[in-house]
Amino acid sequence: MYSSSIADAPLVREPLHAPVAHLIRGGMIEGIHYGSVVVLGADGEVQFQLGDIEAAFYPRSALKPVQAVAMVRAGLPLDGELLSLTAASHSGEERHLAGTRRILEIAGLTEEHLRNVPDMPFDPVVRDTWVREGRAPSRLAQNCSGKHAAMLYTCRLNGWSLEDYLDPGHPLQQAIAEIVEDLTGQRIARVTVDGCGAPLFSVSLHGLARAAARITTAAPGTPEARVADAMREHAEMASGTGRDVAALMRAVPGLLAKDGFEGVQVAALPDGRAVAVKIADGANRARVPVAAAALAWAGVDPELLAEFQGEALLGGGQAVGCVRPVRSLEPVVVSACA
Repeated sequence: MYSSSIADAPLVREPLHAPVAHLIRGGMIEGIHYGSVVVLGADGEVQFQLGDIEAAFYPRSALKPVQAVAMVRAGLPLDGELLSLTAASHSGEERHLAGTRRILEIAGLTEEHLRNVPDMPFDPVVRDTWVREGRAPSRLAQNCSGKHAAMLYTCRLNGWSLEDYLDPGHPLQQAIAEIVEDLTGQRIARVTVDGCGAPLFSVSLHGLARAAARITTAAPGTPEARVADAMREHAEMASGTGRDVAALMRAVPGLLAKDGFEGVQVAALPDGRAVAVKIADGANRARVPVAAAALAWAGVDPELLAEFQGEALLGGGQAVGCVRPVRSLEPVVVSACA
């Protein structure tokens, strides 16, 4: 289905994004979200595309399942909740902090070894509680702490240095880069620093979708399958209570989904059908309904996606419109607001 050869890196250019969602208020288009969308069939071929799916972009946290696969390939022995946490952009709930501490404990390390940026919990309710209690930002609370703890554990297992594990030239990051290229099927275009401090690899939207499909179609017991199983079985550990990405995995049987900052979403089914979305302005309010529309395009039953049609636009406290995917993205179902 997928070639074993690695293609050249995608071009670094201004992406040729297209309208992907309209803000409908009172029956009129009030605003437009631009972006790009790709839908892959089970055969790996592009079934639908909108915008620019081949330009280099930063997948942000949507690349975390690939990073987790790389660590498992490098010997990381985690499974279940802790492996899901390895691929998480977590909400900073107590279970996420406890899981990160557990990974560090197994590795014989402490919070002091983490090099991610201290932060408050991502979940607004949890964050407000921290503020009321006078708690300070911490590395454990930052949404990537599970990934960083797993990175340290992988380094400890391989005898790699711990202090500089975030350096792009470190053996860990070189191993991750190799798997990014393997699963996306293309060379990395650029390397920069993600919000948490870890190296961030630039690929194409098409490559991101291809990587997700390769993870979900991998044979049972492989590193890819272990990561996919852990995230699907422990969706809230990979995100948090009430998070849309967890709800999406619960709603669609067998779906693996991961979001990323700046309006990125990737999702794939066990048969290899996959979608990837980038919202140009980074808006979450467009990411969810556009991803749901792309999944419907891929053949997912629209009834399973009904709760992901997007938030209402309010006027005087009443719903007067919505965020609606462009009509070319809705071959099967029309959003509630016409």
